[in-house]
Amino acid sequence: MYVLENPVLQRELVSNLRMARSFLLLAAYVGLLGLLVYAAWPGEQTLDLARPDKAKKLVNLFFFGQYLLVSLMTPSFAAGAITGEKERESFEMLMASPLKPGAIVFGKLAASLTHLAILMVCSLPIVMLCLPLGGVSLYEVFAAYIAMISSVVLFGMISLWCSSFFARTSAALVVSYLILLPLVMVGVLIWQAFEQNADLRLVIFTTLVPVACCSVAAMLWYDITRRLLSSQDLGSEGKQTIDLETEAKEAVGLYINREDWPDRMFAPPKRTTFLPENANPIYDKEIRSEIFSQGTLMLRLVIQISMFLALFVMAVCLYIRPQHAPWYIAYVLMFNLLVGPVFSSGSVTSERERQTLDLLLTTLITPWQMLWGKLLSGLRVSSVLTSFLLWPVILACIMPSDYWSNLPTMGGYLLIVACTALTTAMVALFCSTLFHKSATALMCSYLVLSTLFLAPTAANVFTGIFLPNSDADAIAEVTQVTSPFAAAFNLPLTVTNKEEVVANTDRIDVRIFWGYLAFTLLLNGALLLTMMWLFNVRWRVSE
Repeated sequence: MYVLENPVLQRELVSNLRMARSFLLLAAYVGLLGLLVYAAWPGEQTLDLARPDKAKKLVNLFFFGQYLLVSLMTPSFAAGAITGEKERESFEMLMASPLKPGAIVFGKLAASLTHLAILMVCSLPIVMLCLPLGGVSLYEVFAAYIAMISSVVLFGMISLWCSSFFARTSAALVVSYLILLPLVMVGVLIWQAFEQNADLRLVIFTTLVPVACCSVAAMLWYDITRRLLSSQDLGSEGKQTIDLETEAKEAVGLYINREDWPDRMFAPPKRTTFLPENANPIYDKEIRSEIFSQGTLMLRLVIQISMFLALFVMAVCLYIRPQHAPWYIAYVLMFNLLVGPVFSSGSVTSERERQTLDLLLTTLITPWQMLWGKLLSGLRVSSVLTSFLLWPVILACIMPSDYWSNLPTMGGYLLIVACTALTTAMVALFCSTLFHKSATALMCSYLVLSTLFLAPTAANVFTGIFLPNSDADAIAEVTQVTSPFAAAFNLPLTVTNKEEVVANTDRIDVRIFWGYLAFTLLLNGALLLTMMWLFNVRWRVSE
């Protein structure tokens, strides 16, 4: 019932592994890792095996890159396992089947992780090519794979646990990422902390880490099966509209009251009067009803998780070690990168899924009203959530500290966050106009934004370590104009730490900051013109 005769597992494997995107993903994954190893391969004709520093860096970079890629891909496979059934209106039929909840959870988890297992197995020949370079033993490779497999199982179970809470894949996906990213960083830090003691690291990552991951996964397994037995989504086909007043009364901990400030900044109360003259009905519908029709559970979790993590990052980066202030801005940017696309990627695809796009295009509402109504509603929610994390920056500027002499830099940080919030919303809305499913638009938004924001910074670090002072290093330096993270780290900052003046002026390039602002202006302008053409010309003719 759990493995050989599990229809959920068999159906998921047959339908997913035969899709063309599975083969494309495998080719892209192995090709990327292979290109990474090829680019970082030592160029010397003879290697000094007594000092295998470069070879050790290469193998560590390979495992670090593979761990990050697999961990970040896990929610994309598992977060929609249960919410997908609700969106396809097949959740009730699944729960009415004779399958036990444990068998359903196992089938969904195993099918989600099969893709990742194939990717990890296919990467083994590449890492075996690196072993003859020295510096890393076969036992360390074994320990790394054991720890990586255990982590992926835990991350998959966390994503599946989030999927059992929500009715939409987008909500489960963003909460999964918010929970997993700190865990991924902790795993990397623990691996690096025991680098000098290889024997102790082998013991920890072959015994303690698998036991801890399996124990937490087992507890989540039990909770998911319990939730499936008493699911609140039964009888509604996953289309329930939640009464926010009742939800606020029953919520434990943080709750959202749309009548009070600051809640009404991103969750305005429902309209009880007629629309005023010349008002935009698209914006009014989206911001007052559409975004919050499934309740505020996702919003409450996002606020609580992000603020909890911000306390530690804020204390260290803004007050204890103020020279690390760009790292707190990087945390805010990463938060917006995860949350921003959620509220805009379903703006147009939801109209297609409800088959109301044709009706919308035949109304008297102009394409410009449609565009700015959809864009501004999603941007308003994501920007307000992001601004909650910016109050420590403003507080640091008000307090009598070293930040008074860095007010232009602090203003630059705020400008970078504002431009990033606009870009994430604009890219998500653009992807929503191109695809037919909200989940596909959301994943495409994450892929595009990660390529623009994170890939240039990663390439610059890679070339700085393995290809310094080369043409590739110069090209990687130029491409950083697309990354807000690079723009934040290239603003001048001078602070006093333990009576010692610390300045980063020797390693910054302010041109990257101005280049990012120019790139943001050009990108958003191009996306806006393209969407105007889609709304005004193509769709009105083809549909």
